[in-house]
Amino acid sequence: MKIEVYSPTIRRKDMDAVLTVMVEEKIGPGERNRFLIQTAKEQIHFDYALALRSPAVALHFALKALSVKQGQAVVISALSPRYYLQVLQDLNLIPLYCDVTNDFPCMNKDLIEKTILNKPSDLEVGAIILHHTLGFVPDGNSLKELGLPVIEDISQSYGSFFSPPDNEKNKKDEKGNSQGSINQILPDSSILILGLEERDILTSGGGALLFAMNRKEASLLRNFTGIADEYCLADINSALACVQFKEIMRNLQRRRDIAEVYLKASLRTRHKRFIPINDLEYNNYSFALVLETGLKDVISYAKKKDIILENAFTNTIASTGIIDNCPVSNSLCLRTVLFPLYPRLRSAETERICRLIMTLP
Repeated sequence: MKIEVYSPTIRRKDMDAVLTVMVEEKIGPGERNRFLIQTAKEQIHFDYALALRSPAVALHFALKALSVKQGQAVVISALSPRYYLQVLQDLNLIPLYCDVTNDFPCMNKDLIEKTILNKPSDLEVGAIILHHTLGFVPDGNSLKELGLPVIEDISQSYGSFFSPPDNEKNKKDEKGNSQGSINQILPDSSILILGLEERDILTSGGGALLFAMNRKEASLLRNFTGIADEYCLADINSALACVQFKEIMRNLQRRRDIAEVYLKASLRTRHKRFIPINDLEYNNYSFALVLETGLKDVISYAKKKDIILENAFTNTIASTGIIDNCPVSNSLCLRTVLFPLYPRLRSAETERICRLIMTLP
């Protein structure tokens, strides 16, 4: 049987939650939307949040909240999602593309400073959007020294946390599920976006949370409290997201178990992995390898074994081919492959993927 590169983790609890909303015949924005915000706050401890229809809507409101003016530039990674460009265009903002390093797929302070230094002298920078690409967490706190507003997109990195004490690592409830909280480490001076799209670490089938950790930024988001329902996440999606939050520890543990097996297999290849830059425990959003050989050859080789691989950056800005001043990002777009990694994988499927990793051309 073919193993797809991605599959959302939807279990019976998720289905029951959605079915309950459908039976109640109240699927639009309402009580479940508010309950989602409350559920998320128990884990993230933000000051204020909005549950919105999409990450694009969330980014739009984040930039509006920070009063980024028409004609100003916004620094974004070349490996950011493509929808960033549409949002910036709609707001008459200018994207300022920043490269990454070969070992880590996110922007850092030095690269951002270099990008700003090389911009046209008459172009004013209004904000930075810091995307946590492939679930890796950049050093957002270091950007405070730049004196610019920062929007952090944690759609793929949610669940990265400091390792719990040994006596908490394997703590389970009576049903055998992992207990405890994420202990998510988030900056307290940013506006953050947590996407809930199909391929985000949490999914509601679509949507996003836009939130602020402290009162200053929260006061900016409260200006949008009365937005029309058409911007707000529907209850049918909110119900699914609530279960996803409650099941996150179980899903993260399964991701961790699979990734550990992949890691051992990858040590027998000549292809490289990205390296985290901090002490956070990686949430194992993905398992990617930067290839020493051609991407097409590896994808074709895997397909013969009924395993679907794909370019890790296929839906990024760099993949559009419009950027010529970010050579590392462009190179990574041609050499980085994504392997299946999701909680629904069975042990036999995991073993097949491990054999593939060890025998890559």
